[in-house]
Amino acid sequence: MKINLKYFFLFVITAILVVAGIIFLIGYKRILWPNTDTGKKDSVYLIIPTGSGYADIMHILTKQGILKDTVSFNWVAQRKKYPSHIRPGRYKISRTMNNNEIVNMLRSGRQEPVRIIINSSRSLEKVAALVSSQLEADSGKIMKLLRDPQYLSGFGLKPETAIGIIIPNTYEFYWNTDADKFIRRMKAEFDKFWDKDRMKKADEIGLSPLEVITLASIVDEETMMNDEKRKIAGVYINRLKKPMRLQACPTLKFATGDWTITRVLDKYKNIDSPYNTYLHDGLPPGPIIIPSISAIDAVLDYEHNDYLYFAAKEDFSGYHNFAKTLAQHNRNANLYQKALDERKIMN
Repeated sequence: MKINLKYFFLFVITAILVVAGIIFLIGYKRILWPNTDTGKKDSVYLIIPTGSGYADIMHILTKQGILKDTVSFNWVAQRKKYPSHIRPGRYKISRTMNNNEIVNMLRSGRQEPVRIIINSSRSLEKVAALVSSQLEADSGKIMKLLRDPQYLSGFGLKPETAIGIIIPNTYEFYWNTDADKFIRRMKAEFDKFWDKDRMKKADEIGLSPLEVITLASIVDEETMMNDEKRKIAGVYINRLKKPMRLQACPTLKFATGDWTITRVLDKYKNIDSPYNTYLHDGLPPGPIIIPSISAIDAVLDYEHNDYLYFAAKEDFSGYHNFAKTLAQHNRNANLYQKALDERKIMN
């Protein structure tokens, strides 16, 4: 039987094209076809802990069900040598991503930043816990470094003043930020916060940035009213200039470790603590809380007044009565003490 060479070559060429097409489709599907399963969400997050190996990542991907086809992902990952270029972090996986895009993102370490809101707080431990709940940094390690005199000396800090470098704000971090990197970032933000304008104001008052923050921490505890903070700051500045002891009740609460105290009794004024501003001159060793930016700026822009005393108003509005003389202050204080008695608030 004689073979028609024309049709034979046409058949061979067609077969080659079909095979090539199949190979192309397989390659296209492996590399460029969307291969994610994000459920009803537009995206999910893949977290790769520091020290993870390729097997760990495949286990995480399988456990979370992020990939529709792990075999094709592995095929692309191996050819792009991803197993030898693993970078820890938090990665955003979108529903339309293909294997090539996923591997390129993971291989390059192109993370999605974590936004952390740090507010004014009475507890450094709470801030450390907040950070560790959203980043890889361990809260215990954060606290250990913030209490380590030798470590802190490299930043010009002491355990008593370390809390002062944390400025309330919203920050973006990479998920794999550790304790040391977190503290260094906070110090960098602290330095940025203290720009030329704020430094000039602090110099004019005669206080260092950390001393301003220490005073601001007291002001914040004295009042929740932003429109009163500058006036209270002015009273304390007046006392420092006299000099008079600050006699700040919030420092007694800090010294006792009990922030629930609503009535500062005379017995608290004899507590043996460097934070007892009834016994010791000047500012306490460091901030008693992480103060708000409004309180810091209130100290820097304190109201120039002649007041030396203030007492909470007897109407429990949150505002204060201010006085220039001790006699006037005692009258104001008695009004507030009477109001406490009437409400049977004894401690």
